[in-house]
Amino acid sequence: MTSTTFIAVSLSTLMLLTSSFAHAEDRGDRIEHRLDNKGDRIEQRLDDKGDRIEDRYDARADKARENGKEHLADKLEAKGDRIDQRLDNKGERINNKLDHKGDRIDRRHDNHANNRH
Repeated sequence: MTSTTFIAVSLSTLMLLTSSFAHAEDRGDRIEHRLDNKGDRIEQRLDDKGDRIEDRYDARADKARENGKEHLADKLEAKGDRIDQRLDNKGERINNKLDHKGDRIDRRHDNHANNRH
């Protein structure tokens, strides 16, 4: 009777441990997915902001061209392009960092789950 109880308790403990390791693996995937989405949202927001700023400078450049100020118009367009490019690069950098962080966390959770079996 005691050995049967011990085996039942051991099996239930083993099942509990197995489910917790599977949970760790799933948790890593969820964290990675959440960070990927967050990075994508930040990148998109910065891209949109850069586009809005570039559009403003383009509108100012068009007004300058209408008034015959070609050199000023060229400078304004170039400035808008630089700002847009800088914000695009910043969003891409942040997205890449968050993707790398998510991959690292997922890999750590997967290794933890796989090494415990």
